[in-house]
Amino acid sequence: MSEHTAKLSWDRTGLAFGYKTYSRNHTWTFENGKTLQASAATAYLGDPNSVDPEQAFVASLSSCHMLTFLALASFQKLIVECYADTEAKYERHH
Repeated sequence: MSEHTAKLSWDRTGLAFGYKTYSRNHTWTFENGKTLQASAATAYLGDPNSVDPEQAFVASLSSCHMLTFLALASFQKLIVECYADTEAKYERHH
């Protein structure tokens, strides 16, 4: 079993705290010190230049699926030349 931790940090930065005015921008800091800028989806007033948490969730599931597939293939002595998941999808209905 493995354990994973991440730190999330958000600051109001002096902006008014109304639904349309507060910043959705925040940071994720991982165990290795890597920091990513994240924000809500643009449809929910997020920053289009930051990672959308819902997209990151889909990408992490896709990555876990690929890594499991590669491990199982290697145990069976199969050689995998490439892998692509172009259909990873999560739909959120407003």
